Amino acid sequence: QVQLVESGGGLVQAGGSLRLSCAASGIIFSINTMGWYRQAPGKQRELVASITSGSITNYADSVKGRFTISADNAKNTVYLQMNGLKPEDTAVYYCRVMFRNYWGQGTQVTVAS
Repeated sequence: QVQLVESGGGLVQAGGSLRLSCAASGIIFSINTMGWYRQAPGKQRELVASITSGSITNYADSVKGRFTISADNAKNTVYLQMNGLKPEDTAVYYCRVMFRNYWGQGTQVTVAS
């Protein structure tokens, strides 16, 4: 059974930082591309970062230079380090196995101005 569990969300002031975690079971990160998505109220869910099995990363223009995605294969966990947070980063953040219909439950990130 594939399960993805996000954690690390919360309330932070603009300019602050958060580190999100996605712990996986039933899936091996080393043979998959993993991604972080977010969905703000009234907006479509969007891909913000991804990391391939070869550790190639990709970022949405809106977060490039501020967010860093990484993976710990031994722990089967993907992280999203978010620095320089802005109010427009406020959203529910979801972990996903790319190219599969596997999603976590989401974790809320709220950035106050």
